[in-house]
Amino acid sequence: MERIDTVVVGAGQAGLATSYFLTQHGRDHLVLEGGEVAETWRSRRWDGFYLNTPNWSLTLPGGEYAGDDPDAFAALAEVVGYLEEYASSFEAPVRERVRVDSLRRTDDEYVLVGADLHLSAKNVVVATGAFQQPRPRVPGTESADVELQLTTSEYRRPGELPDGAVLVVGGGQSGCQITDELLTAGRDVVLSAGRCGWFPRRYRGHDFLHWAGELGLLDQTADSLPSPAARLACNPPISGNDGGHDCHPRWLAGRGAQVVGRLAAIDRGVARFEGGVEEVLATSDRGAAALMAQIDAVAADRGLELPEAEERDVGPSAIEDTLEIDLGERGIATILWASGFRPDYSWIELDVSDEHGWPVQRRGVSEHPGLYFVGVNWLHKRKSALFCGVGEDAEHVAAQLAG
Repeated sequence: MERIDTVVVGAGQAGLATSYFLTQHGRDHLVLEGGEVAETWRSRRWDGFYLNTPNWSLTLPGGEYAGDDPDAFAALAEVVGYLEEYASSFEAPVRERVRVDSLRRTDDEYVLVGADLHLSAKNVVVATGAFQQPRPRVPGTESADVELQLTTSEYRRPGELPDGAVLVVGGGQSGCQITDELLTAGRDVVLSAGRCGWFPRRYRGHDFLHWAGELGLLDQTADSLPSPAARLACNPPISGNDGGHDCHPRWLAGRGAQVVGRLAAIDRGVARFEGGVEEVLATSDRGAAALMAQIDAVAADRGLELPEAEERDVGPSAIEDTLEIDLGERGIATILWASGFRPDYSWIELDVSDEHGWPVQRRGVSEHPGLYFVGVNWLHKRKSALFCGVGEDAEHVAAQLAG
């Protein structure tokens, strides 16, 4: 059996950042990746994907953005290229196309097993991403008489979908961005929006991520959340497409989408939706307005000289409820599930997760000696899974491991 001191599982931004710091510590280690470097970005994003944080936030340790367009948003190929170059910059010891199917603990080491893998390690850092398993679908999904059902991780481009209308289930980041792309392609879209709030892309001359930092939102720690379940809350929709713009259900209604409430069930080909969609969207609008007012207050308190607030295309108001749609009569041929994903650590043969699926850890350090986690949503801070935040946790974990 092959033996190594430390194994990092996953060669995305979290695994590579961890490898960077392990290299700095002179720690012998190996990064295992089931596909290629940045595989999640390659195989679980659609072709027209743009990063929804600006280029200046690409700040992995030792690999800060050095391009000439910091306020632009990277296309999918650019994100993959950035991670490839980052891995090469410090010669990260990545072994590609090696899938880890199980991880178990023996008396004094961990054993990792896969089709082409059987090795042991003193330490393991799990960096497999924040979300792996689609959330359960609503009752009656199997009775939906449509040609195709797929998740956002399976969707690639509008032209691959069958002719006909598309029902997008979920009004968070992915659901809104894909709806925008489908509308641009001339597709007929019904968007089933949940209760996800929205953020302005830019406000008073700065990107929202800038303001999130100024307001201290990015550095909020997990213990500030009302409950562990809150880590599963949706990410407010915002878009990096077309140079970056607002992207939320009411805005999409103005572009031609039929916006309905949350999908409750599908019964013999009839989709049933919750009522009160206008109040849900109005609550989201009030939340965005309150956030912009908070920015105004901070600017005034600090004496910042800023441009006036931008005019916003918020979309139509008073959207009426649609409580049910006959999928066949409406011509819906595709249901695209954008209702989110949950963590999945079922391949780890240890008790590592809480009742919500999140790893039990403290800033990446688990209760099992030598087992660590990096790149998890709200691992330590709100920004823990972002390019601009994952390095902090990776540095901490590497230091704990090396120490």
